[in-house]
Amino acid sequence: MTTSSATPTVTPGSLDDLRDAVLHHTGPLLVAGAGTASDWAGAPEPGATVLSTAALTGVISHNPGDMTVAVRAGTPLAALQEVVGEHGQRVAFDAARVARGATLGGLFATGDSGPLALTFGSLRDLVIGATVVLADGTVAHSGGHVIKNVAGYDLAKLLHGAQGTLGVVAELILRLHPTPVATATVALPTPLGDAARHAHAVAASPVEASAVQWLQDGAAGRLLARLEGTRDGVAGRVTRLRETLGAGADLLSEAAAAAAWAAHEAAVDGGADDRAVLRIGVTPSLLTDLLTGLADATEVTAAPLTGVATLSVPATTAAVEDVHRRVADLGGTSLLRRRPAGRTDLPALGPAPTSAALLRAVAASLDPDQRFGRGRLAPWLPTGVTA
Repeated sequence: MTTSSATPTVTPGSLDDLRDAVLHHTGPLLVAGAGTASDWAGAPEPGATVLSTAALTGVISHNPGDMTVAVRAGTPLAALQEVVGEHGQRVAFDAARVARGATLGGLFATGDSGPLALTFGSLRDLVIGATVVLADGTVAHSGGHVIKNVAGYDLAKLLHGAQGTLGVVAELILRLHPTPVATATVALPTPLGDAARHAHAVAASPVEASAVQWLQDGAAGRLLARLEGTRDGVAGRVTRLRETLGAGADLLSEAAAAAAWAAHEAAVDGGADDRAVLRIGVTPSLLTDLLTGLADATEVTAAPLTGVATLSVPATTAAVEDVHRRVADLGGTSLLRRRPAGRTDLPALGPAPTSAALLRAVAASLDPDQRFGRGRLAPWLPTGVTA
């Protein structure tokens, strides 16, 4: 375990070191991975010791026959994909910031996901086991290598999307899926108002698209549908998909498809530095009307079949609060994913739902002094608030 005196940072190199660090550094702790989501959610309170997972890397065990892998939380997902890819397997997960070195622990803690969530879910669905260190130094294990293991308390799901609060994830066990032999992307130019209708036509057809995403493209937009499988199988499904979508649906070349999905990733993980980026989720049938009503939204990328979208708005309190309020009125969720440098005043979360009381109760049980990620879930989890 290494400790930096210049900045309050500790870098444990093993599970035992991680537990010891939590016990030794008795004040607030800010868990950090690769830093690709450091400006997500609420701004952490100053003065916390940074608990870096940079040295907690590597595969612990890989069972190709069972299609499971155990990995340390500080491992970049891109590196893990290379390891399991040698066996024709993958973690079926494609969050945009994976290309920037995002770690498994960071992706899990932030609840991030990508277009493949339509078919494979988020890491909440792919993680079947976890080892977690709690605020009192308890090392807790949840799940295991058996995919249908439902015994015990599923602690891992509590920490998924908790933004580094409640505890620190040390190790994860994930289910794997085969790497497809072939992929293809069909694109249909269509405005947002018609995208949901076309997306539902794809879902109702037998083509089994692994991802369906609408991307703002100038004044209009286009719907992208990705197919995966064997070469002959994908070729036949492309024909059926183009028939389903009708005139204007084209099979993209490999280069054009890569550029199209890269544009989606740029909208999610890039954009203008002077704007705020939010991720929202509502009932899919409500997504189109919601996005249509956000006149200032740009760089919109939306999944009509899951109700999840990412968008940019002016970096003003009024503009960000307006998105939060509109989403909350529809019973959805919203999170500030990026803010301009220094803009800690922008609200990270919308109005607290009734479930915030349960969040506070869980926090009071697992981390009563709110040591982990203090400020990240404010005001839903205010500093010092107990159940």
